Amino acid sequence: ENVPITKEYERSNKIDSIISPYRTALAEEMEEVIAIADQEFTKGRPNGSLNNWSADAVLASQRFRSDIRIPTFCLLNFGGLRNPISKGEVTLGDLYKLMPFDNEIVCVELPISSIKDIEKYLKLSGGEPIAGARLVEGKLKIDDFDVHTESVLVVTSDYLFNGGDKMLFFENSISKFDTGILLRDAMINQAKLQERLVWNDEERISY
Repeated sequence: ENVPITKEYERSNKIDSIISPYRTALAEEMEEVIAIADQEFTKGRPNGSLNNWSADAVLASQRFRSDIRIPTFCLLNFGGLRNPISKGEVTLGDLYKLMPFDNEIVCVELPISSIKDIEKYLKLSGGEPIAGARLVEGKLKIDDFDVHTESVLVVTSDYLFNGGDKMLFFENSISKFDTGILLRDAMINQAKLQERLVWNDEERISY
């Protein structure tokens, strides 16, 4: 049925008047300056300053845990970083643009045998954000690695643990701990702590 559009169908301002205060409050919250960036942070493959900062921020959120007694590193996914951080004032909204998803941080214990699967994945993918470890000439070098250890702890997202981006090596997990912390919140907290974002473009992935 064809319905002619007339003035009676124009949008009513009644709804706008109801939601306007919430829209204004949200806009003000998103515009809050939480840090300063002296340089632009961009992602890249195999390496990027945004890769490094994001992974460092997530790993830092778990450094306080006293129960971590095995080598630990952070592994995120390149595609999950949705927006660069521009030079200048960094707002809360900028971090929401960087990480718009409500994915939570999980800590996954994997057997040492899974390292080879991670190495293979990083080679095939072209590189992912990583912290606490490096891929050197195709070999994963984990900070504070003990040759006698039988497992490693990977700080990652619930999305990746559940098979996102085909990180199927997480299927071999020994255990998993749900932190209840959003990736985005960890990044926001780290930005506030740093005040001036720590820029680092070191090559953590090399073949």
